[in-house]
Amino acid sequence: MTLYVINPNSSQNVTEGLSDAIAPLGAFGHPVECLTLPEGPPGIETQTHIDQVIAPTLRLALSLKDATGYVIACFSDPGVKELRQATTLPVLGIREAAMSYALTLGQRFGVVAIRPASIPRHLKAIDAAGLTSRLAGDRALDLGVTELADEDRTLTRLLQTACDLRDKDKADVLILGCAGMAHYRTRVEAATGLPTIDPTQAAVAIALGRILLAQSHSPKVPHA
Repeated sequence: MTLYVINPNSSQNVTEGLSDAIAPLGAFGHPVECLTLPEGPPGIETQTHIDQVIAPTLRLALSLKDATGYVIACFSDPGVKELRQATTLPVLGIREAAMSYALTLGQRFGVVAIRPASIPRHLKAIDAAGLTSRLAGDRALDLGVTELADEDRTLTRLLQTACDLRDKDKADVLILGCAGMAHYRTRVEAATGLPTIDPTQAAVAIALGRILLAQSHSPKVPHA
């Protein structure tokens, strides 16, 4: 029985980064496997991309008969609501999980986005969650998902953006706003001195807790 982490883009290097990031959570003793959605775009960066991956993500998730839960590893949380309607197993979106996690680590969180066009979607989701008053700022690297593999350029922009969120926006906790940033978390945290959240790590940690406690979003709890 396995908790599945689904990367809804088709970039295998992103999936490998997710596997590395969640490796410490193997201490829970519950199997976790990261999967790539072959039908997805190389990176999910637009509303069109988000809309396109919902149906295939749902099909992939529901085909996994040994699943104990699901994490959708895209900061836009595509298909999370739809999957929750289709299963009583735990379903976590990484944006939602990261925001929840941030509330326990600081008073005001800052989000590192990939593209400037991502920011309005983030702000809409943050407002819908009733958390606008807890948002310090949302700043973009202006890099696409596939460009995040360029470590030198990405790390330079990440550190500058993170420091701006800390110094200019007064954030006291940071959220990396893309699954493709997973392996940069510890370096951002060390450089800024602020707790830094990788959203996939946060979602997997919450999902494992739900599985172990037999808790569900549905009243029809799947475990005794």
